[in-house]
Amino acid sequence: MRISTTIFLTDETITPVRLAQELEQRGFAGLYLPEHTHIPVSRESPYPAGGPLPREYGRTLDPFVALGQAAAVTERITLATGVTLVAEHDPIVLAKQVATLDFLSGGRVTFGVGLGWNVEEAADHGVDWPRRRALVRDRLALMRALWAQEPTGYEGEFGSVSACHAHPKPVQKPRERKDAPPLTGPRTLLGGAAGPRLFAHVAEYADGWLPVGGRGLTESLPALREAWQQAGRGEEGPQVVPYAVRPSPGKLAHFRDLGLTEVVLQLPSADDTEVLRTLDAYAQYL
Repeated sequence: MRISTTIFLTDETITPVRLAQELEQRGFAGLYLPEHTHIPVSRESPYPAGGPLPREYGRTLDPFVALGQAAAVTERITLATGVTLVAEHDPIVLAKQVATLDFLSGGRVTFGVGLGWNVEEAADHGVDWPRRRALVRDRLALMRALWAQEPTGYEGEFGSVSACHAHPKPVQKPRERKDAPPLTGPRTLLGGAAGPRLFAHVAEYADGWLPVGGRGLTESLPALREAWQQAGRGEEGPQVVPYAVRPSPGKLAHFRDLGLTEVVLQLPSADDTEVLRTLDAYAQYL
């Protein structure tokens, strides 16, 4: 099983360059970075994990800039977002950022996508909160049109783009879908809570699921796999990657027994010394 990592990189932590180099040298599989453009001080939305919001949420580095640095000093590790808040982005610009990172890294990008939890943050981006799921779906469809090999237009509920020249293209090859155009772009994993609506969207326009923590997978996986088969997505997939996991030997053994091939372990948002100490401790899982 591939052992990847995630961390809130900030202006106070280990740098992307140092961390990426250490991960590659030590044999870890990938680096996943979260995203928050800003955190409004009103703090009306409760922190999903409970208690006060950790300091690092309001200090995160831009994930695409940080992953670009990581790409420049590595050759093997996966470079991933965990997750990109697609509703907060211009989809034409975001498509260019994702494709450029995949091109420059030689096809190493995993595009983690989420809906977000901070209502105030999304509101500052003009997001209508109850409709954000439909908005994200629409924006991803527009991005896939830009990633197509031939000029392809898109007309959606929330945006449109004319057939145009848009390069570079992602390096990763399109994946076939039943009764739908091929799924273009890098490997795409959707974050979110288990349920029929999320699983239908994973089967429709993603390569898999990014469940935080990985609890309850024994019960959830059959429903996800059924949705995948009903969508005609084939025998391979969906990919399920437990995210931000606090590891133990038993927990990782359970994931292996479920047939999972990658897990993302949580690193502390801290300086070089603490992060490297944690990587030393995680070496037992490699």
